[in-house]
Amino acid sequence: MFSFKKITRSLTIVLACSALALPALVDAKTLRLGMGDPLDSDQGAFASRFKELVEFYSDGDLKVTLYPNGAIGTETEMVQNTRLGALDIAIVGIGNLTPFSKELGVLTMPYVIRDLKDAVKITTGNLGDSWNEIAETKAGVNILGWTYSSFRHLTNSNRPVKNLDDVNGLKVRVPQNPIMLASWEAWGASPIPMSWTETFTALQQGVVDGQDNPYIVNNTMKFYEVQEYLTEIHHQFSLQPMLIGARALKQMDAEQREILTRAGLEAQQYGLIFQVTEADKAKQNMIDNGVEVSILEDEEKWIEIAQEKVWPQFYESIGGKENFESVLEQLK
Repeated sequence: MFSFKKITRSLTIVLACSALALPALVDAKTLRLGMGDPLDSDQGAFASRFKELVEFYSDGDLKVTLYPNGAIGTETEMVQNTRLGALDIAIVGIGNLTPFSKELGVLTMPYVIRDLKDAVKITTGNLGDSWNEIAETKAGVNILGWTYSSFRHLTNSNRPVKNLDDVNGLKVRVPQNPIMLASWEAWGASPIPMSWTETFTALQQGVVDGQDNPYIVNNTMKFYEVQEYLTEIHHQFSLQPMLIGARALKQMDAEQREILTRAGLEAQQYGLIFQVTEADKAKQNMIDNGVEVSILEDEEKWIEIAQEKVWPQFYESIGGKENFESVLEQLK
């Protein structure tokens, strides 16, 4: 039989060992990262690389757990929870951040970004710094990096869209973004605001006829199962910032902030390469699955309508016409 003294001595040893192990458990910090898209998407590539870099540079003191496919909420909910500190990090479409900071609507104005070079320029350097400052001041979040997902192309299940007449009356799902709503209305479509997690089901059930997203997103979400036609449109370059709550970032020590900032920048560069190398493969896979791809015959008319009817509606809400024209000038 064990004596009371032996049992006490054994418990003392166990408690001492536990106490020695405790600091390692306390020091390790796990960050939850939510996103709307699957892991094999642009968002997933960016998030996976970010996770690897954070854990490498911190020697495991910082861990990142990924929650893809809207597992912990819609993109709008993830923005709100990141602002409040209930979620550590989120990757969302820029259109889902603008309700919290209207000035960022510049990035969703149709036909502002004309190519990949514009997309990189508008999110880096002085312009990139200005968006981060606006996001922190207005929305309570900091931008750690950007996902570059290329142009949002229109898919639908009704008919090939090659001109403005073809898009007339088409029910198109859009994010909760007034500029995107106004754009599709100006072109003659019937835009329907809807959360991302509801979109595929809505397409299946015919609640909406189509939606717009880049090739990789269209492919990874398997929209070819519910959409027969795709039209290459260059109205909006899909930018998806990685957000962290401003208060949460400030509460971290200098080393942790540096690690997150560095990992965000390097993951952004990795994501850019991923987009360039994988987009054509995604396009081909959609074609192989029966999607008919068209190119607009009259995109100059789309541009003209955007500039004359959509842009003037939103000058004030995005910081004024002068501010908007300054951005355009810097892109030249």
